[in-house]
Amino acid sequence: MVVAQRGVPPIWLMVATLAGGALAAGGANAINMVVDRDIDRLMNRTKNRPLVTGAMTPAAALVFALALEVAAFVELWLAVNLLSAVLAISATLFYVFVYTLWLKRRSTQNIVIGGAAGAVPVLVGWAAVTNSLSWAPVVLFAIIFIWTPPHFWSLAVRYKEDYRAADVPMLPVVASMRRTTTEIVYYTVALVAVSFLFGPVAHLGWIYMITAAVLGAGFLYLVTRLWGLAQSDKATGREAMRVFGYSITYLTVLFVAMAGDVLIRNHIH
Repeated sequence: MVVAQRGVPPIWLMVATLAGGALAAGGANAINMVVDRDIDRLMNRTKNRPLVTGAMTPAAALVFALALEVAAFVELWLAVNLLSAVLAISATLFYVFVYTLWLKRRSTQNIVIGGAAGAVPVLVGWAAVTNSLSWAPVVLFAIIFIWTPPHFWSLAVRYKEDYRAADVPMLPVVASMRRTTTEIVYYTVALVAVSFLFGPVAHLGWIYMITAAVLGAGFLYLVTRLWGLAQSDKATGREAMRVFGYSITYLTVLFVAMAGDVLIRNHIH
């Protein structure tokens, strides 16, 4: 939103966009728990979710989820604009129907294609400010889309026995550690390349570009190290979680650098 505004957007607009986005994401997550309650029961990571423990009935959870989605759409439409409302709901529909219902239990590409849902919020934020889309938010969407596989697969390495127990074909379950880490490296290389592309497309300066280079170098170091350990069968869940932890820091700091680049250069000028 800061990059789209080329400065700080109105506080009320940021709050309204975040609130609508949180409602839409919460609704999507709740629908996911309704659909996946059978496999959530089989996984240590998810066995304490409210539908597994019986704290809530599936019918009540579905009503709650749909209420959140309606609230998200109405709030974004009235307080922000129709484009952001449509984008937010489209992310939920994609997440539920394409990822949860279709791909999650059938394809090793589940998290690759399904990751598109998690990349839509940047489009919502951009549309909230400009009421339109352009190449810059599309490249920003691509950054999160390409970031998702190395981020999630490194977590899935740690929890692969969970996914195996639930018969979910996450890549680390159905492929070797060598193949999984090779894919992680490929996506990380692509991620760093796209992060560099965003600079000129969004008219950002040296603050962003240097930050992207340093963050990218750190990410590449960790994933190639994980890949190297996998080649000698020494890679562990702990090493993979190190990549997972760094991936969160990477995206957070990269976004801070985008906003910081705009605000600092505005201040200088």
